[in-house]
Amino acid sequence: MVRRLPAWLHRRAEDVLVLMLLAMFLVFLLQIVSRYVLNLPMGWTHELSAILWIWSVLFGAAFVIRDAEEMRFDLIYAAVRDRTRRLMALGTAVVAVGLFVWAMPATWDYVTFMKVEKSAYLRLRFDWLYSIYIVFAVAMIARQLWIGWTAIFGRGPDAYDPTKASSGV
Repeated sequence: MVRRLPAWLHRRAEDVLVLMLLAMFLVFLLQIVSRYVLNLPMGWTHELSAILWIWSVLFGAAFVIRDAEEMRFDLIYAAVRDRTRRLMALGTAVVAVGLFVWAMPATWDYVTFMKVEKSAYLRLRFDWLYSIYIVFAVAMIARQLWIGWTAIFGRGPDAYDPTKASSGV
Protein backbone atom coordinates (compact mmCIF):
# COMPACT_ATOMS: atom_id res chain seq x y z
CA MET A 1 0.00 0.00 0.00
CA VAL A 2 2.68 2.51 1.02
CA ARG A 3 4.80 1.64 -2.03
CA ARG A 4 1.91 2.44 -4.37
CA LEU A 5 1.18 5.81 -2.74
CA PRO A 6 3.71 7.86 -4.77
CA ALA A 7 2.38 6.47 -8.06
CA TRP A 8 -1.20 7.14 -6.96
CA LEU A 9 -0.32 10.71 -5.94
CA HIS A 10 1.45 11.25 -9.27
CA ARG A 11 -1.66 10.12 -11.17
CA ARG A 12 -3.84 12.47 -9.10
CA ALA A 13 -1.44 15.34 -9.86
CA GLU A 14 -1.77 14.46 -13.55
CA ASP A 15 -5.55 14.52 -13.13
CA VAL A 16 -5.42 17.99 -11.59
CA LEU A 17 -3.18 19.20 -14.40
CA VAL A 18 -5.53 17.77 -17.02
CA LEU A 19 -8.47 19.53 -15.37
CA MET A 20 -6.58 22.83 -15.36
CA LEU A 21 -5.70 22.45 -19.05
CA LEU A 22 -9.29 21.48 -19.88
CA ALA A 23 -10.64 24.51 -18.02
CA MET A 24 -8.13 26.74 -19.80
CA PHE A 25 -9.17 25.33 -23.19
CA LEU A 26 -12.89 25.73 -22.48
CA VAL A 27 -12.43 29.30 -21.25
CA PHE A 28 -10.33 30.02 -24.34
CA LEU A 29 -13.12 28.69 -26.59
CA LEU A 30 -15.68 30.76 -24.70
CA GLN A 31 -13.48 33.81 -25.20
CA ILE A 32 -13.29 33.21 -28.96
CA VAL A 33 -17.03 32.64 -29.33
CA SER A 34 -17.98 35.62 -27.20
CA ARG A 35 -15.56 37.98 -28.93
CA TYR A 36 -15.80 36.96 -32.58
CA VAL A 37 -19.24 35.37 -32.88
CA LEU A 38 -21.30 37.31 -30.36
CA ASN A 39 -19.20 40.49 -30.54
CA LEU A 40 -19.27 40.56 -26.73
CA PRO A 41 -15.69 40.45 -25.40
CA MET A 42 -15.26 39.23 -21.84
CA GLY A 43 -12.12 40.23 -19.96
CA TRP A 44 -12.41 37.60 -17.27
CA THR A 45 -11.83 34.81 -19.81
CA HIS A 46 -8.43 36.18 -20.74
CA GLU A 47 -7.54 36.67 -17.08
CA LEU A 48 -8.60 33.15 -16.14
CA SER A 49 -6.70 31.66 -19.10
CA ALA A 50 -3.51 33.44 -18.03
CA ILE A 51 -3.93 32.31 -14.41
CA LEU A 52 -4.58 28.71 -15.43
CA TRP A 53 -1.58 28.74 -17.76
CA ILE A 54 0.78 29.91 -15.01
CA TRP A 55 -0.68 27.48 -12.50
CA SER A 56 -0.55 24.54 -14.92
CA VAL A 57 3.09 25.21 -15.85
CA LEU A 58 4.30 25.55 -12.27
CA PHE A 59 2.06 22.78 -10.88
CA GLY A 60 3.11 20.45 -13.69
CA ALA A 61 6.80 21.21 -13.18
CA ALA A 62 6.46 20.65 -9.45
CA PHE A 63 4.38 17.47 -9.39
CA VAL A 64 3.94 15.88 -12.80
CA ILE A 65 7.20 16.05 -14.76
CA ARG A 66 9.60 13.31 -13.77
CA ASP A 67 13.33 13.85 -13.40
CA ALA A 68 14.06 11.82 -16.54
CA GLU A 69 11.74 14.11 -18.53
CA GLU A 70 13.62 17.27 -17.63
CA MET A 71 15.88 18.90 -20.18
CA ARG A 72 19.55 18.03 -20.07
CA PHE A 73 22.59 18.64 -22.21
CA ASP A 74 22.51 15.15 -23.66
CA LEU A 75 25.71 15.56 -25.68
CA ILE A 76 27.65 16.26 -22.51
CA TYR A 77 25.88 13.56 -20.49
CA ALA A 78 26.48 10.99 -23.22
CA ALA A 79 30.18 11.78 -23.34
CA VAL A 80 30.95 11.28 -19.65
CA ARG A 81 31.09 8.30 -17.33
CA ASP A 82 28.60 7.46 -14.60
CA ARG A 83 30.71 9.00 -11.83
CA THR A 84 30.95 12.30 -13.73
CA ARG A 85 27.18 12.30 -14.37
CA ARG A 86 26.67 11.81 -10.64
CA LEU A 87 28.97 14.73 -9.86
CA MET A 88 27.15 16.88 -12.42
CA ALA A 89 23.79 15.95 -10.89
CA LEU A 90 25.09 16.70 -7.39
CA GLY A 91 26.53 20.06 -8.47
CA THR A 92 23.31 21.05 -10.18
CA ALA A 93 21.27 19.99 -7.14
CA VAL A 94 23.48 21.98 -4.75
CA VAL A 95 23.25 25.12 -6.90
CA ALA A 96 19.48 24.77 -7.42
CA VAL A 97 18.75 24.18 -3.72
CA GLY A 98 21.03 27.03 -2.75
CA LEU A 99 19.35 29.48 -5.12
CA PHE A 100 15.80 28.46 -4.20
CA VAL A 101 16.55 28.60 -0.46
CA TRP A 102 18.36 31.94 -0.82
CA ALA A 103 15.42 33.42 -2.75
CA MET A 104 12.70 31.98 -0.51
CA PRO A 105 12.53 34.78 2.12
CA ALA A 106 12.18 37.48 -0.55
CA THR A 107 9.72 35.34 -2.49
CA TRP A 108 7.64 34.75 0.63
CA ASP A 109 7.66 38.47 1.46
CA TYR A 110 6.56 39.40 -2.05
CA VAL A 111 3.79 36.80 -2.27
CA THR A 112 2.38 37.66 1.16
CA PHE A 113 2.65 41.39 0.42
CA MET A 114 0.53 40.95 -2.70
CA LYS A 115 -2.57 40.31 -0.58
CA VAL A 116 -3.24 44.04 -0.97
CA GLU A 117 -3.80 43.68 -4.75
CA LYS A 118 -6.61 41.93 -6.61
CA SER A 119 -6.95 40.84 -10.20
CA ALA A 120 -8.86 43.18 -12.50
CA TYR A 121 -11.88 41.07 -13.45
CA LEU A 122 -12.15 38.12 -11.08
CA ARG A 123 -11.06 40.16 -8.05
CA LEU A 124 -8.82 37.32 -6.84
CA ARG A 125 -6.15 38.29 -4.35
CA PHE A 126 -2.70 38.17 -5.91
CA ASP A 127 -1.21 36.35 -2.94
CA TRP A 128 -3.51 33.43 -3.76
CA LEU A 129 -2.60 33.62 -7.43
CA TYR A 130 1.14 33.80 -6.76
CA SER A 131 1.10 31.12 -4.04
CA ILE A 132 1.70 28.42 -6.66
CA TYR A 133 5.25 29.71 -6.99
CA ILE A 134 5.91 28.98 -3.30
CA VAL A 135 4.57 25.45 -3.81
CA PHE A 136 6.75 25.10 -6.93
CA ALA A 137 9.86 26.35 -5.12
CA VAL A 138 9.38 23.99 -2.16
CA ALA A 139 8.78 21.06 -4.53
CA MET A 140 11.92 21.95 -6.49
CA ILE A 141 13.97 22.11 -3.29
CA ALA A 142 12.68 18.67 -2.26
CA ARG A 143 13.26 17.23 -5.74
CA GLN A 144 16.80 18.60 -5.98
CA LEU A 145 17.62 17.34 -2.48
CA TRP A 146 16.47 13.89 -3.59
CA ILE A 147 18.54 14.10 -6.79
CA GLY A 148 21.59 15.13 -4.76
CA TRP A 149 21.00 12.34 -2.24
CA THR A 150 20.71 9.70 -4.94
CA ALA A 151 23.77 11.10 -6.73
CA ILE A 152 25.79 10.61 -3.53
CA PHE A 153 24.35 7.36 -2.18
CA GLY A 154 22.43 5.84 -5.06
CA ARG A 155 23.07 6.10 -8.71
CA GLY A 156 23.35 9.07 -10.98
CA PRO A 157 21.21 10.01 -13.95
CA ASP A 158 21.08 7.43 -16.70
CA ALA A 159 23.27 7.95 -19.71
CA TYR A 160 21.57 9.30 -22.80
CA ASP A 161 20.03 6.52 -24.83
CA PRO A 162 19.01 7.64 -28.33
CA THR A 163 16.76 4.59 -28.71
CA LYS A 164 14.60 5.92 -25.88
CA ALA A 165 14.60 9.55 -27.00
CA SER A 166 11.32 11.39 -26.93
CA SER A 167 10.24 14.13 -29.29
CA GLY A 168 13.63 15.80 -29.20
CA VAL A 169 12.17 19.11 -28.11
